[in-house]
Amino acid sequence: MNKRTGKLRVGVIFGGRSGEHEVSLQSARSVMRALDPAKYEVTPIGITKEGRWIAGDVMAALAEGADARPAALLPEPAHSGSLSLWERVGEREESAPHLTAITELDVIFPVLHGPYGEDGTVQGLLELAGLPYVGAGVVGSAVGMDKAIFKAVMEAHGLPVLPWQLVTRARWLREPEAVLDAVEAHLPYPVFTKPANLGSSVGISKCNNRDELRAGLAEAARFDRRLIVEQGIGRGDQRARELEVAVLGNDEPQASVVGEIRPRRAFYDYVAKYMAAPGSEDESELIIPAPLAPAQSDAIRALAVRAFQAIDSAGLGRVDLLLDDESGALYLNEINTIPGFTSISMYPKLWEASGVSYPELLDRLIALALERHREKMELETTIEPSALSPGGSGPAQGGAQ
Repeated sequence: MNKRTGKLRVGVIFGGRSGEHEVSLQSARSVMRALDPAKYEVTPIGITKEGRWIAGDVMAALAEGADARPAALLPEPAHSGSLSLWERVGEREESAPHLTAITELDVIFPVLHGPYGEDGTVQGLLELAGLPYVGAGVVGSAVGMDKAIFKAVMEAHGLPVLPWQLVTRARWLREPEAVLDAVEAHLPYPVFTKPANLGSSVGISKCNNRDELRAGLAEAARFDRRLIVEQGIGRGDQRARELEVAVLGNDEPQASVVGEIRPRRAFYDYVAKYMAAPGSEDESELIIPAPLAPAQSDAIRALAVRAFQAIDSAGLGRVDLLLDDESGALYLNEINTIPGFTSISMYPKLWEASGVSYPELLDRLIALALERHREKMELETTIEPSALSPGGSGPAQGGAQ
């Protein structure tokens, strides 16, 4: 905390090396506008599409290509809270760079969607740096990001997911016809093809026949080395109801009301989410709360919390589910550990409908980040041999030799 002003110093990280770079800019604008200036000093920290960290007028640099200063966060607890600036000594380009601290930070608010930000990579850097940060840790972020691993974890916990198959990009490029045969042998149409590690519906296709499946896998393979083929629900005009629940908390998470998305397109794709003009034929209908029986809504909210806990998530997460309206069967689709955060995104809208305003939601997320960090700081990270219990003849069960 800044002792002079009494304000928390919040670093907001956004941009990133991801197909969701532009979505991240939209979310970050909303977050920074809504953070109460009476409580927080906000430092924008940008990551370009090439992976360079920058400071200064970050939004202009990322959105318009303006110049910005290179920056870095050191992965060392000794430098915890220090955002440093790379500067060159002398006038020659080959001069050795050095680091100069340009600000101190109390907590980081990552607003990074997709790979290299939502997948545990940035979270790992922040753990090494000893900085509190909003959202899931390394494990929860990685599992939530990888659709195949997420589904496997849900199955291990006895939680419902649709039938699915994992296809590697290498196998698809090497033997496409065999891959198509294998998918058709196990999954009836329609199916959905997806990159395993991407969000915002980037690279996702709905496939109703072999030709569309071939095109869908080729599209997904543009973005990832692991591809998912997932069973669709319904035939013809019938399709699943797409439900979303916002979860908030650490060890005792709470679920928002249930929301429903009714896309006018084939499914809730990138165009429907971010490009559809209001009132256009591409605009999806967002219904909050979803028209559900109270018992059904309670079951959906409870399932969302169980999924959140199963991947050891923290802070926030948007759980997406599919409901087969004909059979009543419910399936977990995915968890977004850093969901879209514009003022009209589903996560804040669901909490607004549950009685938590956008600024209050940001306050609670920052408080949860600090709470989780304090708990970590109470843990022992080193062991002195003299402190071990006497009399042991070997390592404990499961210990390393």
